[in-house]
Amino acid sequence: MRFIDREEVARRLTYEMCIPIVRRAMIAFSAGETRQLLRSIIPLSEGRIFGVMPGAMGAHAPFGAKLISIFQDNPHRGTQSHQGLVILFDPQSGAPVCAVHAGEITAIRTAAASAVATDALARKDAHRLALLGYGEQAKTHARAISKIRKIESAVVWGRSPERAEKFARSMQAELGAPVKPAGSVKEAVADADIVCTVTSASEPILNGEWVRPGTHLNVVGSGYAEPAEVDSHLVANSRFIVDSREGVLAQGAEFLRAKQAGLVNDDHIVGEIGQVLAGAIEGRRSADEITVYKSLGHVVQDLATAWALYAQKE
Repeated sequence: MRFIDREEVARRLTYEMCIPIVRRAMIAFSAGETRQLLRSIIPLSEGRIFGVMPGAMGAHAPFGAKLISIFQDNPHRGTQSHQGLVILFDPQSGAPVCAVHAGEITAIRTAAASAVATDALARKDAHRLALLGYGEQAKTHARAISKIRKIESAVVWGRSPERAEKFARSMQAELGAPVKPAGSVKEAVADADIVCTVTSASEPILNGEWVRPGTHLNVVGSGYAEPAEVDSHLVANSRFIVDSREGVLAQGAEFLRAKQAGLVNDDHIVGEIGQVLAGAIEGRRSADEITVYKSLGHVVQDLATAWALYAQKE
């Protein structure tokens, strides 16, 4: 049985490789070609959960599971908030054949999925990026989004001005474009064309009234039905597209809060991003429309990415 560690994933899983893999996985998922269960989540303590995500890439395709711990604000310096394994099984023999570092897979494929959604939903002339959060996902999102749009400037907001400043300096050198820290969330999104919310916020930090017409948002930080990053006003006033309809109806915190408030019903979910990519439903309909991609992540993205690394020899 093979093990692919964090360093190998980081070295080999480029965004140029991952983005088309995730795109194909999203289309297959929404076409009903894949098989999976809703993730099971066990709360451990405040800000700490354990999740199990089983699935199959098809009836006669590789299958497996992702076992993941999520420790927000991990006290161990340099340790990822998402840690675990993606276990792959061979579709012919049924034998486990590979274990892949799940933290690095998650970091890269989540951002790649947002890039796919941004490419489909953001205006073609979108070039100003706002990042709410300055952790690992902020870095990977900046890198991934820059692969599908020419980012001419970026703004980052976080609760610590010092960390936001440090992030801005580092990312500016990497992107080759101006990156500045913002003093508030309102300031960060004021001129943005693309907004990525990648925080561990338990209550909404972004008000819909601050978002200008024509903006596209990737709402990523909350992965289960409690913490929320954006308010119900934004959900209600956007064209709301998800990675998994079933998943968001059960675990999409922002949508569930808006629904509980009576602002939306289940029909407010326009559809899945895989349907947009396949041309089954329309994505952005006008230059002034606010589009939201709500990402929970599904295991088929992990399996497809991990299998590509396993099957492709160095």
